[in-house]
Amino acid sequence: MSETNLSYRPQTVSPPGTTLAELIEEREITQTELARRMGRPLNAVNEMVLGNKEITEDTALELERVLGTPAHFWLAREARYREFLARQRDAGRAVDRLDWLNRLPLKQLQESGHLPKGNLTTTFKASLVEPALRFFGVASPEGWHGQYDRIQAAFRRANPEKQTDNAAITAWLRLGELQALKANVPAFSAEKLHASISGFRALSNLSALAISTGLQKGCADAGVVLAFVPPFPRTYVSGVARWLGDRPLIQMSLRGKWNDVFWFSFFHELAHILKHPKKAVFLDDASSGSALESKEEKEADQFAAEVLIPSAARKRLNQIELTGAAIRKFAKEIDIHPGIVVGALQNEERIAWASPLTQLKERYQIAQN
Repeated sequence: MSETNLSYRPQTVSPPGTTLAELIEEREITQTELARRMGRPLNAVNEMVLGNKEITEDTALELERVLGTPAHFWLAREARYREFLARQRDAGRAVDRLDWLNRLPLKQLQESGHLPKGNLTTTFKASLVEPALRFFGVASPEGWHGQYDRIQAAFRRANPEKQTDNAAITAWLRLGELQALKANVPAFSAEKLHASISGFRALSNLSALAISTGLQKGCADAGVVLAFVPPFPRTYVSGVARWLGDRPLIQMSLRGKWNDVFWFSFFHELAHILKHPKKAVFLDDASSGSALESKEEKEADQFAAEVLIPSAARKRLNQIELTGAAIRKFAKEIDIHPGIVVGALQNEERIAWASPLTQLKERYQIAQN
Protein backbone atom coordinates (compact mmCIF):
# COMPACT_ATOMS: atom_id res chain seq x y z
CA MET A 1 0.00 0.00 0.00
CA SER A 2 1.40 3.39 -0.95
CA GLU A 3 1.54 6.19 1.62
CA THR A 4 0.68 9.82 1.03
CA ASN A 5 3.72 12.09 1.15
CA LEU A 6 2.51 14.63 3.69
CA SER A 7 5.56 16.85 3.19
CA TYR A 8 4.96 17.36 -0.55
CA ARG A 9 4.56 21.04 -1.35
CA PRO A 10 4.08 21.83 -5.07
CA GLN A 11 5.36 25.21 -6.24
CA THR A 12 2.19 25.93 -8.20
CA VAL A 13 -1.31 24.42 -8.23
CA SER A 14 -3.76 25.30 -10.98
CA PRO A 15 -7.41 25.93 -10.09
CA PRO A 16 -9.83 23.07 -10.82
CA GLY A 17 -11.46 25.41 -13.31
CA THR A 18 -8.45 24.85 -15.60
CA THR A 19 -9.24 21.14 -15.70
CA LEU A 20 -12.92 21.92 -16.19
CA ALA A 21 -12.15 24.19 -19.15
CA GLU A 22 -9.97 21.52 -20.76
CA LEU A 23 -12.63 18.84 -20.23
CA ILE A 24 -15.53 20.77 -21.76
CA GLU A 25 -13.29 21.76 -24.71
CA GLU A 26 -12.49 18.09 -25.33
CA ARG A 27 -16.20 17.32 -25.31
CA GLU A 28 -17.00 20.36 -27.43
CA ILE A 29 -19.28 21.80 -24.79
CA THR A 30 -19.41 25.55 -24.37
CA GLN A 31 -19.63 27.26 -21.02
CA THR A 32 -23.13 28.37 -22.01
CA GLU A 33 -24.25 24.80 -22.62
CA LEU A 34 -22.62 23.60 -19.41
CA ALA A 35 -24.41 26.33 -17.47
CA ARG A 36 -27.69 25.33 -19.06
CA ARG A 37 -27.20 21.61 -18.30
CA MET A 38 -26.30 22.42 -14.69
CA GLY A 39 -29.14 24.90 -14.27
CA ARG A 40 -26.65 27.58 -13.28
CA PRO A 41 -26.12 31.18 -14.47
CA LEU A 42 -23.40 31.53 -17.10
CA ASN A 43 -21.40 33.96 -14.95
CA ALA A 44 -21.29 31.36 -12.13
CA VAL A 45 -19.77 28.76 -14.50
CA ASN A 46 -17.33 31.33 -15.88
CA GLU A 47 -16.18 32.31 -12.36
CA MET A 48 -15.69 28.62 -11.59
CA VAL A 49 -13.54 28.15 -14.71
CA LEU A 50 -11.44 31.19 -13.72
CA GLY A 51 -10.91 29.78 -10.22
CA ASN A 52 -12.73 32.63 -8.52
CA LYS A 53 -15.67 30.51 -7.40
CA GLU A 54 -15.22 27.40 -5.30
CA ILE A 55 -16.57 24.03 -6.36
CA THR A 56 -18.85 22.99 -3.52
CA GLU A 57 -20.14 19.51 -2.75
CA ASP A 58 -23.40 20.24 -4.59
CA THR A 59 -21.53 21.61 -7.61
CA ALA A 60 -19.24 18.57 -7.65
CA LEU A 61 -22.30 16.28 -7.81
CA GLU A 62 -23.74 18.31 -10.68
CA LEU A 63 -20.46 18.09 -12.62
CA GLU A 64 -20.40 14.35 -12.02
CA ARG A 65 -23.87 13.98 -13.55
CA VAL A 66 -23.17 16.25 -16.53
CA LEU A 67 -19.58 15.25 -17.35
CA GLY A 68 -19.25 11.83 -15.73
CA THR A 69 -16.21 12.87 -13.69
CA PRO A 70 -16.54 11.69 -10.05
CA ALA A 71 -17.51 14.30 -7.47
CA HIS A 72 -14.57 13.32 -5.27
CA PHE A 73 -12.19 14.27 -8.10
CA TRP A 74 -13.51 17.84 -8.20
CA LEU A 75 -13.57 18.15 -4.42
CA ALA A 76 -9.99 16.92 -4.14
CA ARG A 77 -8.81 19.36 -6.83
CA GLU A 78 -10.66 22.21 -5.12
CA ALA A 79 -9.25 21.37 -1.70
CA ARG A 80 -5.70 21.14 -3.06
CA TYR A 81 -6.03 24.50 -4.80
CA ARG A 82 -7.52 26.27 -1.77
CA GLU A 83 -4.78 24.85 0.45
CA PHE A 84 -2.20 26.16 -2.02
CA LEU A 85 -3.77 29.64 -1.92
CA ALA A 86 -3.83 29.56 1.88
CA ARG A 87 -0.14 28.62 2.01
CA GLN A 88 0.67 31.44 -0.40
CA ARG A 89 -1.16 33.94 1.80
CA ASP A 90 0.57 32.59 4.89
CA ALA A 91 4.00 32.74 3.22
CA GLY A 92 3.33 36.38 2.45
CA ARG A 93 3.15 37.05 6.18
CA ALA A 94 6.63 35.61 6.85
CA VAL A 95 8.42 38.96 6.57
CA ASP A 96 6.00 40.49 9.08
CA ARG A 97 6.83 37.63 11.47
CA LEU A 98 10.59 38.18 11.43
CA ASP A 99 10.49 40.32 14.57
CA TRP A 100 9.12 37.32 16.44
CA LEU A 101 11.58 34.92 14.79
CA ASN A 102 14.60 37.10 15.57
CA ARG A 103 13.92 36.76 19.27
CA LEU A 104 14.58 33.01 19.15
CA PRO A 105 17.99 31.30 19.54
CA LEU A 106 18.07 30.39 15.85
CA LYS A 107 21.65 29.11 15.71
CA GLN A 108 21.10 26.76 18.64
CA LEU A 109 17.87 25.45 17.14
CA GLN A 110 19.72 24.88 13.86
CA GLU A 111 22.53 23.04 15.66
CA SER A 112 20.04 20.84 17.48
CA GLY A 113 18.42 19.91 14.17
CA HIS A 114 15.09 21.57 14.88
CA LEU A 115 15.49 24.27 12.23
CA PRO A 116 17.01 23.94 8.72
CA LYS A 117 20.64 24.99 8.53
CA GLY A 118 21.75 27.96 6.44
CA ASN A 119 23.14 31.48 6.64
CA LEU A 120 20.75 33.66 8.59
CA THR A 121 20.08 36.21 5.87
CA THR A 122 16.75 37.99 5.84
CA THR A 123 15.53 35.86 2.92
CA PHE A 124 16.56 32.60 4.56
CA LYS A 125 15.08 33.65 7.89
CA ALA A 126 11.72 34.12 6.21
CA SER A 127 11.85 30.43 5.26
CA LEU A 128 12.42 29.52 8.91
CA VAL A 129 9.14 30.98 10.15
CA GLU A 130 7.13 27.89 9.18
CA PRO A 131 9.48 25.31 10.77
CA ALA A 132 9.83 27.52 13.87
CA LEU A 133 6.05 27.55 14.32
CA ARG A 134 5.98 23.78 13.85
CA PHE A 135 8.76 23.36 16.40
CA PHE A 136 6.69 25.15 19.04
CA GLY A 137 3.47 23.47 17.92
CA VAL A 138 1.67 26.77 17.35
CA ALA A 139 -0.12 28.22 14.34
CA SER A 140 1.26 31.75 14.48
CA PRO A 141 3.31 34.16 16.63
CA GLU A 142 0.00 35.09 18.22
CA GLY A 143 -0.50 31.43 19.10
CA TRP A 144 3.04 31.34 20.49
CA HIS A 145 2.28 34.28 22.75
CA GLY A 146 -1.03 32.73 23.80
CA GLN A 147 0.69 29.50 24.85
CA TYR A 148 4.10 30.60 26.05
CA ASP A 149 3.11 33.87 27.70
CA ARG A 150 0.93 31.67 29.91
CA ILE A 151 3.94 29.49 30.73
CA GLN A 152 6.12 32.54 31.37
CA ALA A 153 3.55 33.79 33.87
CA ALA A 154 4.20 30.58 35.83
CA PHE A 155 8.00 31.07 35.89
CA ARG A 156 9.61 31.03 39.33
CA ARG A 157 13.04 32.48 38.55
CA ALA A 158 15.95 31.65 40.83
CA ASN A 159 18.05 34.32 39.10
CA PRO A 160 15.59 37.01 37.94
CA GLU A 161 18.31 39.51 37.06
CA LYS A 162 19.74 37.20 34.38
CA GLN A 163 16.82 34.93 33.44
CA THR A 164 15.20 37.61 31.29
CA ASP A 165 15.40 36.18 27.75
CA ASN A 166 11.98 34.53 27.70
CA ALA A 167 12.19 33.52 24.04
CA ALA A 168 15.46 31.62 24.58
CA ILE A 169 14.16 30.05 27.79
CA THR A 170 10.92 28.89 26.17
CA ALA A 171 12.84 27.43 23.21
CA TRP A 172 15.00 25.46 25.64
CA LEU A 173 11.91 24.37 27.57
CA ARG A 174 10.26 23.23 24.34
CA LEU A 175 13.10 20.75 23.76
CA GLY A 176 12.24 19.18 27.09
CA GLU A 177 8.55 19.15 26.19
CA LEU A 178 9.32 17.25 22.99
CA GLN A 179 11.25 14.62 24.93
CA ALA A 180 8.38 14.32 27.39
CA LEU A 181 5.87 13.84 24.57
CA LYS A 182 7.86 10.84 23.33
CA ALA A 183 8.32 9.32 26.78
CA ASN A 184 6.24 6.34 27.82
CA VAL A 185 6.01 6.52 31.60
CA PRO A 186 3.36 5.32 34.09
CA ALA A 187 1.28 7.60 36.30
CA PHE A 188 3.30 9.65 38.75
CA SER A 189 3.93 8.06 42.14
CA ALA A 190 5.38 10.28 44.87
CA GLU A 191 5.94 7.16 46.98
CA LYS A 192 8.09 5.53 44.30
CA LEU A 193 10.03 8.74 43.77
CA HIS A 194 10.73 9.04 47.50
CA ALA A 195 11.79 5.40 47.62
CA SER A 196 14.22 5.94 44.72
CA ILE A 197 16.20 8.77 46.34
CA SER A 198 18.81 6.60 48.05
CA GLY A 199 19.33 4.68 44.80
CA PHE A 200 19.75 7.90 42.88
CA ARG A 201 22.31 9.12 45.38
CA ALA A 202 24.33 5.91 45.11
CA LEU A 203 24.76 6.50 41.38
CA SER A 204 27.14 9.41 42.02
CA ASN A 205 30.15 7.07 42.11
CA LEU A 206 29.40 5.54 38.70
CA SER A 207 30.30 6.61 35.17
CA ALA A 208 28.42 9.45 33.49
CA LEU A 209 26.65 7.03 31.12
CA ALA A 210 25.53 4.80 33.98
CA ILE A 211 24.33 7.87 35.86
CA SER A 212 22.19 9.20 33.01
CA THR A 213 20.73 5.76 32.30
CA GLY A 214 20.07 5.01 35.96
CA LEU A 215 18.51 8.37 36.71
CA GLN A 216 16.25 8.34 33.67
CA LYS A 217 15.07 4.80 34.36
CA GLY A 218 14.49 5.47 38.05
CA CYS A 219 12.58 8.65 37.30
CA ALA A 220 10.53 6.94 34.60
CA ASP A 221 9.58 4.11 36.97
CA ALA A 222 8.12 6.77 39.29
CA GLY A 223 6.30 8.50 36.41
CA VAL A 224 8.78 11.37 36.02
CA VAL A 225 10.42 12.37 32.74
CA LEU A 226 14.08 13.33 33.09
CA ALA A 227 15.43 15.20 30.07
CA PHE A 228 19.01 16.30 29.41
CA VAL A 229 19.09 19.37 27.14
CA PRO A 230 22.26 21.38 26.45
CA PRO A 231 22.08 24.97 27.73
CA PHE A 232 21.17 27.83 25.42
CA PRO A 233 22.99 31.18 25.62
CA ARG A 234 21.20 33.81 27.68
CA THR A 235 19.00 31.30 29.52
CA TYR A 236 21.02 30.95 32.75
CA VAL A 237 19.12 27.80 33.68
CA SER A 238 20.84 24.76 35.17
CA GLY A 239 17.61 22.87 35.69
CA VAL A 240 13.86 23.19 35.68
CA ALA A 241 11.01 21.37 37.37
CA ARG A 242 7.53 21.61 35.89
CA TRP A 243 4.38 19.65 35.20
CA LEU A 244 2.96 18.93 31.76
CA GLY A 245 -0.59 18.10 32.71
CA ASP A 246 -0.25 15.20 35.15
CA ARG A 247 3.28 14.35 34.02
CA PRO A 248 6.22 15.86 35.96
CA LEU A 249 9.31 16.86 33.99
CA ILE A 250 12.80 17.49 35.32
CA GLN A 251 14.99 19.12 32.68
CA MET A 252 18.75 19.45 33.21
CA SER A 253 20.99 21.69 31.13
CA LEU A 254 24.35 20.37 32.41
CA ARG A 255 25.33 24.02 32.81
CA GLY A 256 28.75 24.05 34.47
CA LYS A 257 28.98 20.25 34.20
CA TRP A 258 30.75 19.83 37.56
CA ASN A 259 29.40 16.73 39.27
CA ASP A 260 28.70 18.46 42.60
CA VAL A 261 26.62 21.10 40.81
CA PHE A 262 24.81 18.47 38.79
CA TRP A 263 23.80 16.36 41.78
CA PHE A 264 22.73 19.33 43.86
CA SER A 265 20.66 20.64 40.92
CA PHE A 266 19.05 17.26 40.31
CA PHE A 267 17.87 16.81 43.90
CA HIS A 268 16.85 20.47 43.99
CA GLU A 269 14.52 19.87 41.02
CA LEU A 270 13.27 16.62 42.53
CA ALA A 271 12.29 18.57 45.64
CA HIS A 272 10.17 20.94 43.56
CA ILE A 273 8.28 17.97 42.08
CA LEU A 274 7.65 16.44 45.51
CA LYS A 275 6.93 19.58 47.51
CA HIS A 276 5.77 22.50 45.40
CA PRO A 277 2.79 23.66 43.28
CA LYS A 278 2.12 21.91 39.98
CA LYS A 279 1.32 25.13 38.15
CA ALA A 280 4.73 26.69 38.79
CA VAL A 281 7.71 26.39 36.43
CA PHE A 282 10.85 26.51 38.57
CA LEU A 283 13.79 27.94 36.62
CA ASP A 284 16.88 27.22 38.65
CA ASP A 285 20.42 28.50 38.24
CA ALA A 286 23.03 26.71 40.31
CA SER A 287 25.35 29.70 39.91
CA SER A 288 22.95 32.05 41.74
CA GLY A 289 23.97 30.60 45.10
CA SER A 290 22.88 32.61 48.11
CA ALA A 291 20.87 34.98 45.90
CA LEU A 292 17.93 32.57 46.20
CA GLU A 293 15.25 34.15 48.34
CA SER A 294 11.92 32.41 47.77
CA LYS A 295 10.56 29.91 50.25
CA GLU A 296 10.36 27.22 47.57
CA GLU A 297 13.96 27.65 46.48
CA LYS A 298 15.25 27.57 50.05
CA GLU A 299 13.24 24.42 50.74
CA ALA A 300 14.60 22.77 47.60
CA ASP A 301 18.15 23.76 48.59
CA GLN A 302 17.72 22.29 52.06
CA PHE A 303 16.27 19.10 50.63
CA ALA A 304 19.17 18.65 48.18
CA ALA A 305 21.79 19.39 50.86
CA GLU A 306 20.21 16.89 53.27
CA VAL A 307 20.00 14.13 50.66
CA LEU A 308 23.63 14.52 49.59
CA ILE A 309 25.16 14.93 53.04
CA PRO A 310 22.67 14.15 55.84
CA SER A 311 22.73 16.28 58.97
CA ALA A 312 24.44 13.65 61.09
CA ALA A 313 27.23 13.24 58.54
CA ARG A 314 27.51 17.00 58.07
CA LYS A 315 28.49 17.38 61.71
CA ARG A 316 31.41 15.03 61.09
CA LEU A 317 32.23 16.85 57.86
CA ASN A 318 32.93 20.01 59.83
CA GLN A 319 35.64 18.18 61.75
CA ILE A 320 37.59 16.38 59.01
CA GLU A 321 41.01 17.41 57.81
CA LEU A 322 40.99 19.36 54.57
CA THR A 323 43.09 16.84 52.68
CA GLY A 324 42.35 14.66 49.70
CA ALA A 325 42.75 11.49 51.75
CA ALA A 326 40.38 12.67 54.49
CA ILE A 327 37.76 13.79 51.96
CA ARG A 328 37.93 10.49 50.07
CA LYS A 329 37.59 8.54 53.33
CA PHE A 330 34.57 10.60 54.42
CA ALA A 331 32.95 10.28 50.98
CA LYS A 332 33.42 6.51 51.03
CA GLU A 333 31.86 6.27 54.49
CA ILE A 334 28.68 8.00 53.34
CA ASP A 335 28.77 6.37 49.88
CA ILE A 336 29.01 9.50 47.76
CA HIS A 337 31.46 10.91 45.24
CA PRO A 338 34.28 12.95 46.88
CA GLY A 339 33.69 15.79 44.42
CA ILE A 340 30.30 16.38 46.07
CA VAL A 341 32.02 16.66 49.44
CA VAL A 342 34.48 19.18 48.00
CA GLY A 343 31.56 21.22 46.62
CA ALA A 344 29.87 21.24 50.01
CA LEU A 345 33.06 22.44 51.68
CA GLN A 346 33.49 25.16 49.07
CA ASN A 347 29.92 26.37 49.59
CA GLU A 348 30.66 26.57 53.32
CA GLU A 349 33.80 28.55 52.44
CA ARG A 350 36.09 26.04 54.13
CA ILE A 351 37.86 25.35 50.83
CA ALA A 352 38.70 28.00 48.23
CA TRP A 353 37.19 27.61 44.78
CA ALA A 354 40.71 27.58 43.34
CA SER A 355 41.94 24.94 45.80
CA PRO A 356 43.86 21.95 44.37
CA LEU A 357 41.20 19.81 46.05
CA THR A 358 38.88 20.84 43.21
CA GLN A 359 40.66 18.09 41.26
CA LEU A 360 38.52 15.61 43.19
CA LYS A 361 35.51 16.86 41.26
CA GLU A 362 34.51 15.49 37.86
CA ARG A 363 33.06 17.09 34.77
CA TYR A 364 30.14 15.24 33.22
CA GLN A 365 29.43 14.71 29.58
CA ILE A 366 26.14 12.93 30.10
CA ALA A 367 24.54 11.42 27.00
CA GLN A 368 22.00 13.91 25.66
CA ASN A 369 18.82 12.83 23.87
